This record gives sequence, C-alpha cells and structure tokens, in this order.
Amino acid sequence: MMRNMAGMMKKVQDMQSRLENLQAELEAQRFSASAGNDHVTATVTGSGVLHAVKIDHSVIDPDNAEILEDLICLATRNAQAAASAEKARLMKDITGGLPLPPGMNLPF
Repeated sequence: MMRNMAGMMKKVQDMQSRLENLQAELEAQRFSASAGNDHVTATVTGSGVLHAVKIDHSVIDPDNAEILEDLICLATRNAQAAASAEKARLMKDITGGLPLPPGMNLPF
C-alpha cells in the first residue's frame, strides 16, 4: 500500500514539474490574430496578456473610431483564443485529458 502511495506521489510530482515547464513554455510563446482583412493584428502571450497591437494606417479614421476599437477587440480575443487552445492542447498531452487534481491549478 505504501509503495503504491509513493508511486502515486512521484507521478503527481512529475506532473507538477511538467505543468511548470508548460507554463514557462507558454509564457515564452506569442500568439497573433488579425481582424478587418489583416488591418489590425494583436499579439498576446501564452497566458493571454496583450503584448502588441499593429494597426494599418488605412483604417484610422478619427470620425469613426468605433470600427477601429471593434477590430482591436476582435483581434485580441482571437489571439487569446489561439493561446487558450494551445494551452488546452498541451494540458491534454500532459494529463491525458483528465482534469487536474485539486490544488494543481495553473496560475494562468
């Protein structure tokens, strides 16, 4: 019984180490997405934090800022969705599709 418990604890520690590596790997990655025929591009970190926004000057209209605002939001949401999808894919590889045990939540 104790050997099984020790083996289980070792597996949990290994998974925790892999999750920490995953966090570092994701944070180092950048995910970009565009909106408005590529006129606005947003780039986020693997944790979804906005890193950069590129705007084609042709869509800058001082009389209609709402369109540009919407394009920025859309591009940012799309980039965050890409980061989230990659995180989910990597998590599934580590956990085999099983939910994380209590107390092993990722900080992002």
